Amino acid sequence: MLLRQPTSVSEAQECMAQGAVPIGGATLVWATWQRDGFPELAMSLRALPEANTVEPESLGAAVVLHRMDDRVPEVLRRAAGSVGTGAVRRTATVGGNLVGSSLRCLLPAALVLDARATVLGPDRPYETDLAEVVAKRHLMLGLRWRTPLASGYRKQPAEAGGPPPLVVATAVHADGDGGQRLRVAVRDGYDVLSESATCDAGADQALDLLERTDIGALPAGARDVVREQVADILDALAGR
Repeated sequence: MLLRQPTSVSEAQECMAQGAVPIGGATLVWATWQRDGFPELAMSLRALPEANTVEPESLGAAVVLHRMDDRVPEVLRRAAGSVGTGAVRRTATVGGNLVGSSLRCLLPAALVLDARATVLGPDRPYETDLAEVVAKRHLMLGLRWRTPLASGYRKQPAEAGGPPPLVVATAVHADGDGGQRLRVAVRDGYDVLSESATCDAGADQALDLLERTDIGALPAGARDVVREQVADILDALAGR
């Protein structure tokens, strides 16, 4: 297998045109390659500057999870810290988790930040929403978002080898009218759903509105965790 490490977007596009298979830390594909055979040409974005940024409102797809610190919102930092072991977090990448993983532990966090993804198309990079990235498995260069007023993340304990643990991510954003809007994303099994509600009148109002969305159809235990997380984030924000 030949591994290419482009240092510019144009080089990355050339690799794509040549049929290079994108890899991140290869934590999710190595076993498959050992079983089914290695591709002739692979590509890593580790040397591409655009894919390695760690900033308050942007994050590169090639950034390994253990590099995510207080430069990024709490919800993203805690999501990254919940993935696997320390050894996995030193190898696994943002893009690999969002695009290559079936669990996508970072996806709820990215959704509540209302993040947009920059992806590499055949002709040029362009920005799109996360739903398209997940559905079409684009080659992602990075994420951009708006800084929230507050955010939080909770991942329920789970037994090894069992079903995926419940994840609830929350973030509060200032809206254009001087109010506040709460975004909630839940991973229940392998499914991720995201909803939002105004929260100017506090947790009770926000929870009542969320109950009228798909979040209201979640199992009772999952809804309890959502209620706890919503109350926690809004109480913390009110106490500032």
